[in-house]
Amino acid sequence: MAASPDTRKRRRKRRHRAKQFGALLVLALIITGIITAVVFIVHMKPDTDKVQGEIGGLGWVDIELLPLNEYSRPGTALKKINAVVIHYVGNAGTTAEQNHSYFTRLADSGETYASSNFIVGLDGEVLECVPVNEVAYCSNNRNGDTLSIECCHPDDTGEFTAATYASLVRLTAWLCEAFKLDATDLLRHYDITGKECPKYFVDHPDEWDGFKSNVQTALDTLKAEPKNS
Repeated sequence: MAASPDTRKRRRKRRHRAKQFGALLVLALIITGIITAVVFIVHMKPDTDKVQGEIGGLGWVDIELLPLNEYSRPGTALKKINAVVIHYVGNAGTTAEQNHSYFTRLADSGETYASSNFIVGLDGEVLECVPVNEVAYCSNNRNGDTLSIECCHPDDTGEFTAATYASLVRLTAWLCEAFKLDATDLLRHYDITGKECPKYFVDHPDEWDGFKSNVQTALDTLKAEPKNS
């Protein structure tokens, strides 16, 4: 027996409502997925501006930013940090301040493009030259997604003093903790371009492995420390 016109009409309305409900459900799932992804990304991706502000309160880092210029501090935003690159200055016996001055003078001399986010001195002093939220000219094709640390050394072997080494481990571990990295995200300049830098870690791969192990230990200690609310 054929359904009456009213019955067919009710059936069409039910099918229409079901389709509408299905479309709304799909839309809600899509919106929920987008919101979840955004929250996850925001939560997981460290805020470089926030970290830069935290550096000012460390007490063991002297912030001596280079003047904005095209040769050593272009002011280009650095939003993605995938690794920390370790360097040595290559000019034995020079201090952190002397290397900082060299980067500063490039603004006038224009002789080359060079800088670093940090310099660790012979006595373990740490200078920040380029903010962690800006690109430094130190690691060639990895400038856009890495932070760089230049280290002073007393002689041509490139071996760091005990004070330099200790500060380098401390700084590197702190940066790894701040940017959700670990020892597997540490690079030598050599690993990027094949340049003999940092020389001592290139000549002694076992020392490089030991350095990474020390950083990981320091990082694990930082992670275990209670965080201020």
